[in-house]
Amino acid sequence: MSTSTLRLPVAVLFRCTPLANRWVSERWEPVAVEVEPAAAPAGPFEVEDGAAGACWRFGGQWLELHRSEAEGCHLNITATEPRVFVMWRSAEAGVVPPVLPVVVTVSFNQAARMQDGGEQVDAVPLPAEILAWMKPFVAEHYKPEPHRKQRRNDPFRDEAERQKRGPQR
Repeated sequence: MSTSTLRLPVAVLFRCTPLANRWVSERWEPVAVEVEPAAAPAGPFEVEDGAAGACWRFGGQWLELHRSEAEGCHLNITATEPRVFVMWRSAEAGVVPPVLPVVVTVSFNQAARMQDGGEQVDAVPLPAEILAWMKPFVAEHYKPEPHRKQRRNDPFRDEAERQKRGPQR
């Protein structure tokens, strides 16, 4: 691999669950991310509608790996349960479906920055196909920081050095 950025077309699946609540009638949440076939439709479309709720597929999304995010990707693939992070927003009133995926990432660091910025970010399981796609990129671009010797905070160190030098004139 020689490129510092890789792109993979993906689709995000959202589930709409009806709620028996007087303030909110439904809950939307991403439930899966899939690698998108070349001929898949890009826009959102309903793939399931039943008593338990509806499922919508949002095609036309991209998963990007950047060399600068190699550490965050490494942290993800070495975690107990690797994840895909979906940053999403509510759509304008009257739009169906009322949600919109904005960013799909596999970097822990990027997801944390988005959450710190106040964005809605949810994690879904990382499919094996995406994990296999990520591993060579991370192996090439992730370089751990070298461990540096740290000076201990020793309050008596300065006094001991002054005593070694002797009295100052």
